[in-house]
This record gives sequence, structure tokens and C-alpha cells, in this order.
Amino acid sequence: MDGKRDDTDHLSSAAPANVVFENLHPAQTESRAELLAGLQRAQKRVDPKYFYDAHGSALFEQITQQPEYYPTRTEKGILDDYAAEIAACCGADCVLIEPGSGNSEKVRLLLDALRPAAYVPVDISSEFLYATAVKLGGEYPWLKIHAVCADFGSPWQEQVQLPVGRRVVFYPGSTIGNMEPSQAQAFLSGLRRWLGRDGGILIGVDLHKSEARLNAAYNDSRGVTAQFNLNILNALNRQADGNFRQDTFSHRAFYNSELKRIEMHLVSNEAQTVAVNGGSVHFRQGETLHTENSYKYSLQHFSALSESAGFALEKSWLDADELFSVHYLTVA
Repeated sequence: MDGKRDDTDHLSSAAPANVVFENLHPAQTESRAELLAGLQRAQKRVDPKYFYDAHGSALFEQITQQPEYYPTRTEKGILDDYAAEIAACCGADCVLIEPGSGNSEKVRLLLDALRPAAYVPVDISSEFLYATAVKLGGEYPWLKIHAVCADFGSPWQEQVQLPVGRRVVFYPGSTIGNMEPSQAQAFLSGLRRWLGRDGGILIGVDLHKSEARLNAAYNDSRGVTAQFNLNILNALNRQADGNFRQDTFSHRAFYNSELKRIEMHLVSNEAQTVAVNGGSVHFRQGETLHTENSYKYSLQHFSALSESAGFALEKSWLDADELFSVHYLTVA
């Protein structure tokens, strides 16, 4: 089956000479099968990667600007304050690879200090990635950009000829927290296999803090996170031929203190049957569709996780309030 789908034909081809774009977007049949399997589970689920269509990506940018949402501004502060130290750890002329790159906002804080040989942003939203790569290429004409539209949880790197050089994965935003701890370990182990002996990971990790602060961060007063959560229904409609209506679901996010994670759900406001893929899925009133987890770590727990995946934690940077952390890992 062809795993490629070119959604960029209608976009301008006038990209800067320093930008290469490859589209390995999963075929719709693959996405549909995954979405349908999630809807058949006892606890209905959808992978949070489906948040990030063009509209969802724009909504997430708005979330990062909300006063309650501390992770983005705190991590950016760490990257800005310690850019020189971080660059020294990563080393000169590395190939910097960013899975789930979004708008590539945070990497801008490091590029001048790091001066990588190439930057490889990887994201599932093709139009958003293309526009971001073109913009970044114009801003940094000295930088080679090799953008890859792909599901970074798939073996996309086997289908791409990456630029030559020592590989460093840049994984900010505590995206590692969206995975179950066992999945996070497996993901890091997978990276280790293709980083080579001299590769490394620069990774952002959200830390434990008060339940009140966590709950506020995922329930902003303007309701942007609620819009972001509800937008995932559009992915179900588009990719699984569904007829979900946003007005029949409500956003719910809460801190699960036992599992040390924020959970995001969509709650069915009524008993309803939704048409999906020529069949139907029934929701009881109050039944939820689980859309995301965001695990929070202690420094000790994350160090143990990275070691179990075959990495050594070389250095850590924190903000003054110890809300967030950035770590540099090397292959053990």
C-alpha cells in the first residue's frame, strides 16, 4: 500500500533553495483503521496526534499563549537562558531532528548558538509543516532544512535519506508525557537504535507540581483548550467518515493523582449513536472519549526512565520555580 499522500500540490513551489520537503503522510486507510480500533475499545480512545491538523495546530499555538498554560513559556525561558550551554552539549554541526516540530518556535531559540549542519522538522500536518519550513528557510538562509511530513511514531526514518552528520533529537514540550511510561521507554529505545554511538537527545519534561496549577493549565478561562480538544472530532469525521457533532460533547481535563498525569476527555452530553465508516458507535450519556494523557515526572523518575532506555543523563536545566526541565541525554 502506498503510504504517501501529497497534500502540498496546490501550495506554492517557490520554497527557498535551502528547504527540502518530503511527504510521508499516512494513507487515509491507515489512519481510518487506527481511529476505528480506538472507538471499539471499552474506554473509547483516539491518539492525540490527530489533534494536529492545520486548525488544531493553530489552536495549540493559542493555548501556549494563555496565562494559565505555563509549559511553553517556561521551557522557552530555559532554552533562551541556557542556549550556549545546550549548544556545547549538542556539539557543533549536528543534524538536529525535531519530531512533532509544530511551528518550530522553540528551535529558533537555539539555532544561532547551535549552528547545526541541518535541521529536520517532522510533523503530521503537511500544510502547516510546509508553511513553517518555508518561513524558517527564509529567516535562516544559512540553514539546511529537510522537512518530513510523517507520523513520527512510525519508522519514517527508514524511508528518508537524512543529511549526513551526528544526530541529535530535539524533543521539547514534554511530548514524552503523552505516552504511557512503557511506551515512552520503547520510544526512547527506538531512537537509540538509529542515533548511533555519538548521538544525543535534548528533551523537555514537565515536572510534578500542585494539582490546582495543573488543572488550571488544561482548563484555561478562555476555553481555547476546550476548542482544541473538540476539534479532534473533525479528524474523526474527515478520516473515518463520521458525523460527530461538537455541540453534543464537552471538554473535561483533570489531574489523576494516582497515575500522576493530566487526562483529557470528551464527554458525551447525551446518549447518542454516531455514524462512523458506514457503521455506528454508541455513547452513553456521560461516557467519555479519552483524547490525551500528559504524564508529569520527577527528576529521579525521568532519569531512571532514560537509563532503562539505554541513555545517560548528561545535564539538566530547570527554571527558578522548578516547574519544567530540559535534559541532554547521550547514548550509554
